[in-house]
Amino acid sequence: MSPTRPAAVVVLAAGEGTRMKSATPKVLHPICGRSLLGHVVAAARELDPEQLLVVVGHGREQVAEHLAAVDADALTAVQEEQNGTGHAVRIGLEELARHGVTPEGTLVVTYGDTPLLTARTLATLVSAHQADGNAVTVLTAHVPDPTGYGRIVRDVTDGQVTAIVEQKDASPDQQAITEVNSGVYAYDAALLADALTKITTDNSQAEEYLTDTLAILREAGHRVGAWTAADHREIAGVNNRVQLAEARRVLNDRLLHEAMLDGATVVDPASTWLDAGVVLEPDAVIHPNTQLLGATRVASGAEVGPNCTLTDTVVGEGARVSNTVAQQAEIGPEANVGPYAYLRPGARLGRGAKAGTYVEMKNASIGEGTKVPHLSYVGDATIGDHTNIGAASVFVNYDGEAKHHTTIGSYCKTGSDNMFVAPVVVGDGAYTAAGSVITKDVPAGSLAVARGQQRNIEGWVARKRPGSAAAQAAERAREGRADD
Repeated sequence: MSPTRPAAVVVLAAGEGTRMKSATPKVLHPICGRSLLGHVVAAARELDPEQLLVVVGHGREQVAEHLAAVDADALTAVQEEQNGTGHAVRIGLEELARHGVTPEGTLVVTYGDTPLLTARTLATLVSAHQADGNAVTVLTAHVPDPTGYGRIVRDVTDGQVTAIVEQKDASPDQQAITEVNSGVYAYDAALLADALTKITTDNSQAEEYLTDTLAILREAGHRVGAWTAADHREIAGVNNRVQLAEARRVLNDRLLHEAMLDGATVVDPASTWLDAGVVLEPDAVIHPNTQLLGATRVASGAEVGPNCTLTDTVVGEGARVSNTVAQQAEIGPEANVGPYAYLRPGARLGRGAKAGTYVEMKNASIGEGTKVPHLSYVGDATIGDHTNIGAASVFVNYDGEAKHHTTIGSYCKTGSDNMFVAPVVVGDGAYTAAGSVITKDVPAGSLAVARGQQRNIEGWVARKRPGSAAAQAAERAREGRADD
C-alpha cells in the first residue's frame, strides 16, 4: 500500500533515559548496526515526508551530531526542559515555523527509542488515518501483558477511540483491556496545532500531555480513530539494557528471516547476527557463530563461517571464509580465507587468492591466484598474480616513524621465514631463499639469497653444557656411530 506523502514526521528524542544507566544518550545506543534513533529515522524516511524533525534535549550536542551524520536533511528542535510530550511536539512545530514551514496534511508523531517500528506499519497508519478522515489516529497494539500501558477505550458502535486511560486511573474492566496506546499518532497537522494551544499542565506531573489532544479533538466533534499493529513488539520502547537486548534479538530475527526468504542459507539463526546494512545474495551460506556487521555484502555462492566477524567487508562469489575477523576488506570471487585469519582495513584479495592460517593483512592488494598460506604478516604491500608467499613471512613496513610499501610481482616464489624490509621490490618470476632478509630490490627472474653462511662448531654442547640431557644424547649418538 502506497501512502499519501505525510507533511511531516516529528520524532521525540529528548528524554534522558536514566534507566539505561549510561553516559550515552539513550537514543544513541546501538542495535544491529544503527542507533535506536537511526532505526526510527530510517523508517520515517521511507514515508518520504516533506519534513523530518527530531526533538532533542538530553545530550543534544551528541544527538544532533549523530543525526547530521545519518540524515543530514533532518531538522532538530531543542526541548530545553522536558515538560511533557505535548510540549515537545509544540516545540517541534515552532521550529518548523522558524523555517517557514506550516505543515498541511498528515503529521506523524513517533519516538526515538522504538527501533522495531517498521516503515510498513507507519505507512499503514497514515493510509488508515487519511482513508477514515480522522483528526487523529492512534497506533495501538494488543499486548500479552498490558500492565503500565494506557488502555484504549473504544465506542462499541463505531470503533472510535473515546479515551486513553492510564493504568493508575483504570477501572477493573478497563484494566482487562489488552489494546494499548503506543504513543505513535497520525494527526491532521492544522487540528493538532490548534489542540496543542488548549492542553494544560493540570495533572500530577505538571506537564503537557500529548494524549490530552485526543479528548480535545473529540470534544470538538472530530473523529478520533485507531489502527492496530499486527505485531505488538513493534511498539515496544527501549528503556534499559534488558529491553535493548530483547529488541536486538527481535530485530536480528527479522533481518535473518528476510535474508532467508530472499534465498540465503543461514545454518543456525540462533548464533548468527546481522546488521541492518548487511546484504546476503541468493545462495550465500552463513555457518554458525558468525557476525556480519556494517555494510558487509556476501555474494551468491560464497560461504562464511563458522566463527567469523566481518565488518564492512565484501565477499565475492564462491569465496570461502572460515574462522576469520575482517574489517573493511575485499575478498574476491573464489578466494579462500582462514582459518584464523585477520584482514584489516585495505586488505584486498583477487580471484582465487588465499589468506591462510594465522595470516594477517593490512592495506595489501593480493593478486589473482596468489597464496599467503601460513603464519605471515602482509602490510602495505602489492603482490601480483599467481605468487606464493612462504610460511612465516613478514612484510616489515614500519621504520618507527613512517610506513613503507613492498611490491612483489607475479609468478614469484618466496621462501619461508622471509623478511621484506620496505621499501623493496621483487620482480616478476623471482625467487627468494628461505630465511632471507630482503633489503634490496630483486630483479625479475632472479634468486635472492640474503642470509649468513651456516657454520657448525663440533663438540660445542659437550664443552659448554657438560652433563646436560643434550650432551648425553649427543654422546649416545656418537657411540652409536662408533658401533657402526
